[in-house]
Amino acid sequence: MAKCRSDCIERPLRICFEMMGCFIGSHPWWFLIGPVILSAGLGSGFYFLTDRMSNNIEEQFTPVDGQAKMERKYIQETFPGNESMFSSLRLSTSGNYATLIATSDGNILTVESLQDILHLDFKIRSMIVQFNNQSFEYGDVCAHVMGSCTSNEILDIIKYDASNIDAVNLTFPWYHSDLRKIPLHLNLGSVKLDQESSVVESAEAIQLHYYLREDTKAKTDLWLESFINLVSNESSTSVQVSYSTSMSMQWEFEKSPASVIYLFSITYTIAITFSIISCWRLDNVWTKVWVASCGVLSTGLAVLSGFGALLVLSQPFVMTAASCPFMILGIGLDDMFIMISCWQRTRVLDSVPDRLADTYRDAAVSITITTLTDALALFLGYSSPFGSVRSFCLYAGISVCFCYLYSITFLGACIALNGQREAEKKHWFTCAKVPEDLPSRNSKAFSICCAGGKYDKITEKEDTEFISHIFQQFYGPFLTHKVSKVLVFVIYAGYLAVSIYGCWVLKEGLDIRNLALDDSYIIDYYNNQRQHFSEYSCNVMVAVKQPFPYWGEEGQQQLHSCISNFESLNYVNSTFAWFLSFKHYANTTSVNINSQEAFQSHLSHFLELTSTFRQDINLTTDNEIQASRFFIQTLNKTTMKDMMIGLRKTAEDCPVELLVYHPAFIYFDQYTVIMDNTIQTIVVAAIAMLVVSLILIPRLLCSVWVTFAICSVIVGVTGFMALWGVSLDSISMINLVMCVGFSVDFSAHISYSFVSSPKSDVNEKAVDALAHLGYPILQGGLSTILGVVVLSVSSSYIFRTFFKVVFLVITFGLLHGLVFIPVFLTLFGAFEGCC
Repeated sequence: MAKCRSDCIERPLRICFEMMGCFIGSHPWWFLIGPVILSAGLGSGFYFLTDRMSNNIEEQFTPVDGQAKMERKYIQETFPGNESMFSSLRLSTSGNYATLIATSDGNILTVESLQDILHLDFKIRSMIVQFNNQSFEYGDVCAHVMGSCTSNEILDIIKYDASNIDAVNLTFPWYHSDLRKIPLHLNLGSVKLDQESSVVESAEAIQLHYYLREDTKAKTDLWLESFINLVSNESSTSVQVSYSTSMSMQWEFEKSPASVIYLFSITYTIAITFSIISCWRLDNVWTKVWVASCGVLSTGLAVLSGFGALLVLSQPFVMTAASCPFMILGIGLDDMFIMISCWQRTRVLDSVPDRLADTYRDAAVSITITTLTDALALFLGYSSPFGSVRSFCLYAGISVCFCYLYSITFLGACIALNGQREAEKKHWFTCAKVPEDLPSRNSKAFSICCAGGKYDKITEKEDTEFISHIFQQFYGPFLTHKVSKVLVFVIYAGYLAVSIYGCWVLKEGLDIRNLALDDSYIIDYYNNQRQHFSEYSCNVMVAVKQPFPYWGEEGQQQLHSCISNFESLNYVNSTFAWFLSFKHYANTTSVNINSQEAFQSHLSHFLELTSTFRQDINLTTDNEIQASRFFIQTLNKTTMKDMMIGLRKTAEDCPVELLVYHPAFIYFDQYTVIMDNTIQTIVVAAIAMLVVSLILIPRLLCSVWVTFAICSVIVGVTGFMALWGVSLDSISMINLVMCVGFSVDFSAHISYSFVSSPKSDVNEKAVDALAHLGYPILQGGLSTILGVVVLSVSSSYIFRTFFKVVFLVITFGLLHGLVFIPVFLTLFGAFEGCC
């Protein structure tokens, strides 16, 4: 069968790299100093780091063009807020507030517990805050209702006297007082009711809110900080208090980068140590200690250059990009180990330029393939609708390019300079010339320290490393045995089955709590909120977007039909609407509102009595209703994704043009795009990887196997990360995009070495490929894992997720590169005659 070669690009590329290696080997100092000067210049961009920081949670972790953002714009334009008539129900954003949850192991509705809560409430309201040499308190920045600060209705009910609790019959979830319906479910949590009525017998939690105006952000932020300091230092014997503010998540999220700064030094120390140990040779001439150190330095220069260049170009820096150096370190060291391995297979008696030319001829195409695939996958990820993903992919992609540039220049120059030392048989540390052997009178230890330069006189190459010898003499033959191949297929089948199951149970969406550090005070608040206030969910706005005959029988039937459709959903509890209240008012006062003129006339009087409803109606100058809104209370009986999609679908099915909105939908929108966008990005990236492989690997079938490895690793990582407790969100999506590039590396190296082997038998080709690149691939994988292992102890969910996914990527990448792909190539390569 004719061989399907496609080396029209690969061969010229090898020749070009061979010439480049020869030139760098002849002028190493140019390529050593040049990258250092370039990275120093570009690194000046770090001066702008503080100005380029962009860690706004909504901007970075929600879809840029999310539907809810357009809905919010409509709500803000159609129903502008009234500063003198604040209503938390009608906020188009999450608002500006401080909140606390007081809990008790028993009943919190006791005189003692309420006294402690009232005392804390008094201290909060009377707290003095300094701003620009002036003092202010809550009353100066609070949101107003009819000239007074908003209050907490549970405290209003007992008239700020704890002893009144015994005289009040609280009803749940609604409390009726003075013709008002008070949503008590917003204030009381874990409520126990009388078996025969809705009267509250006990409760375990009380939640209080303190809403602030949004026109003086500097002052309100200072008040919120003072609130946190006050409540955090309060103690009580009868209640436990957790707290949060509208800015708490943002402030806590911004602490995350500082929590991992110290880990960078640990990571690079581990990387340098591992690189030196794995490249250490007992021979004082052939040891690659300095090359290993320069390999780590090369990755540092790449990060410095990549980040600095983008900061100079005013690219926003999101905290997720802080994990890039850990990834770049793994890529750079992988390239270094490949180049060292190829250098060690060159003839030691050749000149340094010739040896480096041979090294580049064998290694440069291989690392070019992996760099292209890594960078391409990351740049494709830049199409994501999430700002955090875009920032990571851009910073990581540019850094990968610099890492490649410095690997073939700076690192190549380091290898050449180290090669000059080797050619002169100089000691790696003292640079003194050493003999191959010392007289027998010297001790063995003295010989080990002061001799070196032995090589295989037959092959004229450095002696084979011990682990490479194991790959060639033991592991390779074992893996290519028939029984081993059957076992590999069984293992792969089990791997695939578990992975697919994991993909099936994968959860979607980012839990907002995960953006804070583990020891953050807001974690307790969110836990208490989930424990005590989880029965009721969002109070969703429903906007009627068209002029509508509310007075006509047909119009009323249409609206009631739509409301009935909403209330038929098992997660909708009740409806609160101005037109229902107006109809009740008309029936109570025996007013006829069945004509347009009568409806508009009596509506004006109704709105004077209940001025809050004015914010729910958009009136023209002719007193005609252009648009209006009502509210539906939802329950926590389904996922947030299903609730939002279900409400939107119900609104679309209504004959009236409706829009449903809640500020939380801004974050829930990620559920509607994360899965499709991730799959789309991965599929496009996989196709791009196939194209790159077809161009640069001169065998069609092997290119297909590299693409197969990408898909297989991605399925495995996705499935196992679900079993490891990682959901599919914008953070894990970053890692999956990165996974596309990483999953190519090991398989591409082995596949390329396999097809480049001069052996004729496929089993011998596999053994040869493992002997040449098995150890460098293992070194690269282990160095990457060691580079990110410190992130496993991080208190940030973002960096722990990065560790988990990278660990899975490298583990499964090694499994494919060193076990599955070599076996598959021997079997299918033999069938196709293509390898």
